[in-house]
Amino acid sequence: MISDEWRIMTPRHEPQASLRGHLTFALKYEGLDLAILKRLFEAVGSEPIVAWASDEPNGSYARRVWFLYEWLLQTQIGLEDATGGRYVQVLDDRLQYGSAGSNSSRHRVKNNLPGTPDFCPLVFRTPELDAFCAMDLAHRAKQILDEVPRDLLARTAAFLLLKDSRSSYAIEGERPPQDRIQRWGRAIGEAGRQPLDQEELLRLQQIVIGDDRFIKLGFRQEGGFVGSHDRESQLPLPDHISAKHEDLDDLIAGMVAFDSINGQNLDPVIASAVLAFGFVYIHPFEDGNGRLHRYIFHHVLAERGFNPPGVVFPISSAILERVDDYRAVLESYSTRLLPFIEWKPTEKSNVEVINDTGDFYRFFDATPHAVFLYSCVQKTIEVDLPYETDFLRQYDLFRAAIDDIFDMPARTVDLLFRFLQQNNGQLSERARGKEFAALTDHEVERVEDIYSNFNAS
Repeated sequence: MISDEWRIMTPRHEPQASLRGHLTFALKYEGLDLAILKRLFEAVGSEPIVAWASDEPNGSYARRVWFLYEWLLQTQIGLEDATGGRYVQVLDDRLQYGSAGSNSSRHRVKNNLPGTPDFCPLVFRTPELDAFCAMDLAHRAKQILDEVPRDLLARTAAFLLLKDSRSSYAIEGERPPQDRIQRWGRAIGEAGRQPLDQEELLRLQQIVIGDDRFIKLGFRQEGGFVGSHDRESQLPLPDHISAKHEDLDDLIAGMVAFDSINGQNLDPVIASAVLAFGFVYIHPFEDGNGRLHRYIFHHVLAERGFNPPGVVFPISSAILERVDDYRAVLESYSTRLLPFIEWKPTEKSNVEVINDTGDFYRFFDATPHAVFLYSCVQKTIEVDLPYETDFLRQYDLFRAAIDDIFDMPARTVDLLFRFLQQNNGQLSERARGKEFAALTDHEVERVEDIYSNFNAS
């Protein structure tokens, strides 16, 4: 019996009451939880792994566990290289999404893990995600845009870019000046052109912050958290605690490797979700993390050719429309993480983490994050993209019809269109008495008919 939360199996599936039995069961039916495995290996040591691989030198589960032990702990245990047994995948890609992989001749396994020991979140295969992947949304976007004239496409692309930049700030509750929105929009438009390394992240933070007089730029040199402070004591009240600053170099290096090498064979949207949500959980900067996190969506999709050249899907706009769902996805991991992080307040009303937490940010289940992002990408391609191109097409027809009747400046036509759009195709009494007082009743009626006929709203 299988449900969203449970999978009930028959007694014949019951594993043997031993380390081997339970690990075999986990690899066969449950997939990999790298954080749990690493803690388990640290607790039991290498002796039972050596014994298992020695007893079953050709056994696929024994060799997979042996590989995972050495890979996770970055050590080599007392075993000679394997000489028998066919090559098997470390990660069962029937359960979780993996990379193309490379052979490890020592263990006679194919390492198809999508990351490195420094950063390797995993995503489970679900019917919903498999259905999203099968939609081939990248091809759908190309089909839509192939039917759009080049000049109209350029204007659509510019509008979508600005829409995404504005929405990304709105998600943070910010209303920056227009020049700052446009500057960040230009950065988003160049996503995917530069490798996503430490230098690039620092450059992007400088762009997104702009005025650095009150913000310390660069990677954190102390703890960090998302939340608030107690009004009276000013003690931290964290909703999420960031990775320790001592772990940032390794975590960022792992992200860079995931982006540039290991995760290249993953579905682009899934890879984008893993990298972007991993970044925001790590939270390497004092400020700018949220906007950079959403920038990474665009970086991965553009880098892997998912979106048509020059076109940015307004993912932040789709997120803004579902901001409560977005926060729920973020909290699906950060809330569960809090009880396992030991911390104390600092004199600066910050947090100091006092236990080892690096693996919490290296290894997590990114399945809900991938599902959410895919739903946003689908919406931008199947709804926003055709809507914006149709909107501009209809606007051009409206403007041409107005130009045939009136000698009206372009800015005035824009204002007229906006007033009609805001008032369901009718020119309000206020507009007729002020900006468009020169229009006769008959002319107003003609304008409203033109707007209605082109169905621009």
